[in-house]
Amino acid sequence: MEITPDNSEVMMKVFLPFKALDALENAEYLDGVAAVLQTALRKVIRTGNVKDVLHGVPTGHPLHPMAVQLPIGAWTSAVVLDFVPGAGKASRVLIAIGVLSAAPAVLSGWADWLELHPQQQRVGVVHSAANATGTLLFGTSLVLRCCGRIRAGTIASTLGLATIAVGGTLGGQLAYRQAAGANHAEAVPHLVAPGWHRVGEVGEFTTGKLQRRMVGNVPVIVWRSANENIAVISNECSHLSGPLSEGTVTDVNGDPCVECPWHHSRFSLATGQVMGGPATSPQAAFKTRVVNGMVEVSLPHAG
Repeated sequence: MEITPDNSEVMMKVFLPFKALDALENAEYLDGVAAVLQTALRKVIRTGNVKDVLHGVPTGHPLHPMAVQLPIGAWTSAVVLDFVPGAGKASRVLIAIGVLSAAPAVLSGWADWLELHPQQQRVGVVHSAANATGTLLFGTSLVLRCCGRIRAGTIASTLGLATIAVGGTLGGQLAYRQAAGANHAEAVPHLVAPGWHRVGEVGEFTTGKLQRRMVGNVPVIVWRSANENIAVISNECSHLSGPLSEGTVTDVNGDPCVECPWHHSRFSLATGQVMGGPATSPQAAFKTRVVNGMVEVSLPHAG
């Protein structure tokens, strides 16, 4: 923190320990660990409905932030109750609840981690290591308490909560500094002006081929189907901004979908809805019309 010469304004700076978090993004020595983890985890967490549930596709946003609430809340309450006379049994129950409920948090976190950029994965490796250590400490605390070693169990749980706090800080780095899990298509409605916009003549769009166009400063993809319907959705994938125009078109239950070339999220070309993770947020879908041979698009609720 600095005070300006006229003492009228306080200038805040990032504290040194938190500055160090940025260095993790470029810590290439973690890539070997990440590669081993990816190989092992892809054998366990396979593409399909279960993986989509772990990503949070049915809920419309990542599952992991919700899944961590129960273990963290239980463990925090247990540590607080350690300072309340006669609350030893309640502490043990809460620690046990936290340990048991950690599984969904771990699985959903790993599912998301598998589909991140290398810089994000490096932070994620340390994030998961801290959380695994914290979980182990709480598990150790539970065993010690059950064996009558209350003081040692209390120390272990306190250390566990401190370690989980470090893991949470790294999770914040991932979510807010590196935008892992954020909707990367959220800005589209704010960048497109209301009304109708021309994207080209009908003849410019080849049937069955994705074509990139611009609506103002927003890139979109145009799809002309075999029955001459024209669909337009935003181009940058909501997962991590991959270029959908470089993706492939697949059929999902009769619905033409574009598959992102980066992490294989799938979106309906007609509605922009997520048809397969890791993305959880839809693409912006534009209304289309043809006026005097020109394709025009309009985004509902734009501006």
